Amino acid sequence: MSDLWVSKILQTTPGERGTIEAKANINVSEDVAALRKAIEGIGTTDKTLIDILTHRSSSQKQAVSKAYEETTKRILVNDLKGDTQGSLEDLLVALARPPAVNDAKWLNKAIKGAGTDINILIEILASRTNKQIKELSAAYAEKTKKTPMQKLKTEVSGDFGKAILLLAEGARDESTNVNADKAREDAKALYHAGEKKLGTDESKFIEILCKRSIPHLRQTILEYKNISGKTLQKSIEKEISGDLEELLVAIVKCVMSTPAYFAEKLYKSMKGAGTDETTLTRVMVSRGEVDMLDIRAEFKKLYQRSLYKEISSDVSGSYGDCLKMICGED
Repeated sequence: MSDLWVSKILQTTPGERGTIEAKANINVSEDVAALRKAIEGIGTTDKTLIDILTHRSSSQKQAVSKAYEETTKRILVNDLKGDTQGSLEDLLVALARPPAVNDAKWLNKAIKGAGTDINILIEILASRTNKQIKELSAAYAEKTKKTPMQKLKTEVSGDFGKAILLLAEGARDESTNVNADKAREDAKALYHAGEKKLGTDESKFIEILCKRSIPHLRQTILEYKNISGKTLQKSIEKEISGDLEELLVAIVKCVMSTPAYFAEKLYKSMKGAGTDETTLTRVMVSRGEVDMLDIRAEFKKLYQRSLYKEISSDVSGSYGDCLKMICGED
């Protein structure tokens, strides 16, 4: 690739509330040269890798990756794998990949092999938009020659399986208009399917929570509290159990505030002895360009602590430095 200034298209960012932003007037060739020097020199220079991968938008990083391959005849992600290790390797590789490829890989890891990692499955399918689900499905099919739907049908079953497959379609209603009467009807239907009924009609919960638009569900949750005197989350926790309970609670949390949902995930990944670095990496990378500013604010509101300081006290070395760069000081 010739020495060029990347066009304005590559300076757009997908999320207005992210901390990872497009670099103005990025010079792709300079980035490639810096990456080569950091990787090919004696001892990898983590600082350069971190600086570039946390200060470029996803589309800019794909332009750099393409130019890197054209220049070196090698793939950047593979070179990062060969030159770094452990949690830092996982973090840098994820930062270098397109978001849809990350989601597809995380989803594939969650459903392949013995047993299914329900937590990752729930996190991704409860929090992503239709567009993100369609993009991850395309990336998944390109890699595995199967759609997530085809694979999931063999892995999940029962009411939980029905709900997961509905979400995996990426066909949630996206209208922004809210009809208060219809929201009240749905709230009543949920009340009669759970609290008001002997036994629980799970199918009604699945239909409403997996299909209705996010603004409609926000209104439904408010109406439910008026009718029942309880929050919908509390009712789900009382009436439903197991994986389906976990999934429906995650949907309700994301409807109310996706940033608060992820703030809680981050807190739990660092709480107590030991750190869940897999979750920490996944959340920081997947939200860095989307809503990290809001996650930081929610983290402070929920836990009276700065996310940056929490990361600083919990993880160290280049891995910690890279996470702090994604987070940004708050």
